[in-house]
Amino acid sequence: MASLSRVASLAAPRCRVITRRQLSALSSPSEEFAGLPSVTPTASEASSASVTTLSNGLTIVTETASSTSTVSLTFPNAGSSSETVSEKGAALANKCMAFKSGSGISSAVILRTLENDGATPFASVNRHSATVGFTACPEKAEHLLPLLATTCSYEKWDMKDAITTAKIDVAEAKSNAQTVLTESIFAGAYGAQSALGSPLYAEGASFPTIASFRDRTYVLNGAVLSATGVADHEAFVKSVEEGLSESAVGSPVAPTTHAYMGGEVRVHAPSSGYTHVALAFNGPSSSVMQSVLKQCLSLQGASAFTAPGIVGVYGGAESAAAGSVVDGLCDIASTKVSADVVERAKALAKAEALFALDADSRTLAEHMTSTVMESGTYSAAAIAASYDAITPADVEAALSAAMASKPVLASVGDTSSIPYLASIASRFS
Repeated sequence: MASLSRVASLAAPRCRVITRRQLSALSSPSEEFAGLPSVTPTASEASSASVTTLSNGLTIVTETASSTSTVSLTFPNAGSSSETVSEKGAALANKCMAFKSGSGISSAVILRTLENDGATPFASVNRHSATVGFTACPEKAEHLLPLLATTCSYEKWDMKDAITTAKIDVAEAKSNAQTVLTESIFAGAYGAQSALGSPLYAEGASFPTIASFRDRTYVLNGAVLSATGVADHEAFVKSVEEGLSESAVGSPVAPTTHAYMGGEVRVHAPSSGYTHVALAFNGPSSSVMQSVLKQCLSLQGASAFTAPGIVGVYGGAESAAAGSVVDGLCDIASTKVSADVVERAKALAKAEALFALDADSRTLAEHMTSTVMESGTYSAAAIAASYDAITPADVEAALSAAMASKPVLASVGDTSSIPYLASIASRFS
């Protein structure tokens, strides 16, 4: 076996010693460097975005600067809140149906095509929407476009695989305290029997309900297609029109409103010896304001979170100290924020939004999609300006409105020392 010194000498690059005289000669051209190409750094171009809405209702947003292309197609009405009573679990199962057989192409061929072109496919679902997409080099993006919206043929083996995978997702979710806490927050905010408050991680969907849900919600009308690293927006739009020409268009769907209620959900597990607690309120509809409120609460010393229509704080402790954690969360949420905290919160929220523009291409695509779905357009300058326009008075009014709503108390673990919701609500009245 070679010695470590021998291995190190093999790994190290061979270098020659340069004298002082030779070093000084490097400042001017010499015969030694004649013929070598000169390297001149070029300034990078700023990203620009373009948005187009087709006659079929599909909105396309692209940006120019990313070195890789993430192409994502988001269906805004394909989340679990769009399930009917008989379709529970269909949204999650359909997430697992991504890139399955359709349009005369088998699952194996679809996945092999993505793999051969070096693309990484992904799929996700939440209560409000579902997304399918891939990340690849820019020159492959247009070629792979049609795979995002194939007409599903609902092969039995694909359906069985999707149902099995969904069951695994549900089992993992039920074993994760943070996920159970999130499910409890929505159940408390909107009611466990409501469309938005019912579980995202649900199983039991049948073949017919999976198909009916997909046929109704995975349609182009109202969907958003985001693509990063696209140099020519107009050419890309034409490719989308051609590549998705046989995809289901569907009918326009009016946005669904969900009534916030506020309430309490406890998942009692005394053997855990630990308690997770969340305190949430009815938040503003603006994602920009939500982001600023989240930073305000974080600067006050809490772990803060937001979801569409919800803003809150959370914490955890050993069972005996859980009551103290709730007291601390109440104190932070009810403390008036100063103008200085607001300015710092605005700066942090703005930086977080702008950093998303320089993050990986999938994060950027997600940010583009969410912005277009909320405002109908996308511009980095407009994003920055929206944060600059917020005043301390705006934040104070938004916080006051949130704290005036009936709170949500969600807890998972040993909940024996958690005070009741009525006593907590009295601290904000």
